[in-house]
Amino acid sequence: MLEIYKTVLEGGTGEIVEKKSRFIATVRPVKSEEEALAFLEEMKKKYWDARHNCFVYSVGLNREYTRCSDDGEPSGTAGRPMLDVILGEDIYNVAVVVTRYFGGVLLGTGGLVRAYSKAVQEGLAASRIIEKRRGISMKVTTDYTGIGKIQYIAGERSIPILNSEYTDKVVLELLIPSDETEAVQKAVTEGTNGRARMEKDRELYFAVLDGEVMTFED
Repeated sequence: MLEIYKTVLEGGTGEIVEKKSRFIATVRPVKSEEEALAFLEEMKKKYWDARHNCFVYSVGLNREYTRCSDDGEPSGTAGRPMLDVILGEDIYNVAVVVTRYFGGVLLGTGGLVRAYSKAVQEGLAASRIIEKRRGISMKVTTDYTGIGKIQYIAGERSIPILNSEYTDKVVLELLIPSDETEAVQKAVTEGTNGRARMEKDRELYFAVLDGEVMTFED
């Protein structure tokens, strides 16, 4: 399981024109090969009158399902360059279809490679890319004298507080990056002189976008 990985939160569309040929790149987040293939069929129907609908997808945190297609373009001039962009950007669980409307001028193999690569880059630039990090939801129970120290530790380490409950005691739900769990537990124990009880709730992935914490049950 990856500690950190990049993926698409919201897909987008980018377009370039090379020697009168239009290249339209549509990006979509996908969680299965079935989703990727359904997306490809959707784009083929939408752009039914296009000369080519080349595609690439990479699904799974070990890239278990990774495939690309030139869809009639000269071998190695579309699908593989598109895949190289995805791998180079290190993005997971993504599918991209680049639709080409032929403009009447041949681009040559080098020109095609550059055009398809650039189109994917434009599509990704128009999408919302996030970095997901593996974390652990930890419930921390303490008395009122320990709350200030725990909040200080969370702020110092940029650890989100997902929830808080105040009764005769205080229960905070901290979202701790999995590789920092031991260090945070130690800091909380020492900071509260052992008055805090920490209990693991669940594992999940999270991302921070525009200051907002999002959680994902991947």
